[in-house]
Amino acid sequence: MVDLARHSRHILLPQVGVEGQTRLAKARVLCVGAGGLGCPVIQYLAAAGVGHITIVDDDIIDISNLQRQILHRTADVGTPKAESAARFVAELDPNITVAHFVERVSETNAKQLFEGHDVIIDGTDNIPTRYLIDNTCIELGIPWVYGSVYRFEGQVSVFNLNGGPTYSDLFPEAPPDELIPSCAEAGVLGVLPGTIGCLQATEAIKIIIKQGEPLRGKLLIFDALETSIRTLRFGNVESEQVEEAGIDADETMMQSLDASEALQRIGNGWNPYIIDVRSREEREQNKLARSDDFCPHEEIVSAVPRIPDDRDVLLHCLGGMRSSLAIAHLIQSGFDSTRLFNLEGGIAGWSAVDPDGIIHG
Repeated sequence: MVDLARHSRHILLPQVGVEGQTRLAKARVLCVGAGGLGCPVIQYLAAAGVGHITIVDDDIIDISNLQRQILHRTADVGTPKAESAARFVAELDPNITVAHFVERVSETNAKQLFEGHDVIIDGTDNIPTRYLIDNTCIELGIPWVYGSVYRFEGQVSVFNLNGGPTYSDLFPEAPPDELIPSCAEAGVLGVLPGTIGCLQATEAIKIIIKQGEPLRGKLLIFDALETSIRTLRFGNVESEQVEEAGIDADETMMQSLDASEALQRIGNGWNPYIIDVRSREEREQNKLARSDDFCPHEEIVSAVPRIPDDRDVLLHCLGGMRSSLAIAHLIQSGFDSTRLFNLEGGIAGWSAVDPDGIIHG
């Protein structure tokens, strides 16, 4: 039953109304994690009137969590996050049914936990769990909302919505664990999980009320330092070079430069670290004289330790498709996306503008 007084501001919206609020009241949402991302997600879904919320988290509240995990209080330190978050929901709106599990989502329990839910929310901080969420949601036919934060940058997307692209389509392979530092190792701006979590809650609500355009086939990248938002589109591509990965280079919204623009910037003092991400066979045939590094696109994360901290990075392949995919891999690994540039047209485009800049053989 819809609480008309509590949700009157929603009901006034033509896109929501009583019908949309009823959908929210009947919805069942599961949040994997009650930490930095899970807290704002749980808070706003509860406030929105989602009828049933399941919270799964095996972690215990630490004093360092309170910088960003806004549902928990100093008095909660030492108690399970799932328990604290469930208590918040119950106190906010007694009409909501809330279930909490102080355990980690694993291959043995994921299917049982996820079954019967309309949307799954990713509030985790580790990549293996995201692949598990993806696989389980594909098996059960449930959409899920992805969120990730790293220092000053966050990402949001929606996977497996109405048979749409999946996490594995965007990130076919996981980067090595040692290249993905946790918040405890790398730090994170306290308000950033709040921003990303609110975006995740927004996407979940849009899915439930069937309004707007969810981030299906789109990776939203938010930079808190620049207050900028970019969108990387992905989906099915017919091109052989990126068919398996599902990156649509024609729709990719990222920092791109063609050869003319790159050369002009270089002439004005720009000094990017240029990485060739083609195959070894292609590299043996020709290469950019200015190239600093070589790493096939599927191995690009392995190059992170040797990339200078004080230079932008310009990636190129033959025509610009595999370098787009390489950038997606670097973004997933937590690399600062503002330093990444894709060479539009690749080495083929460079050859047309600056043939003397190509070394053959």
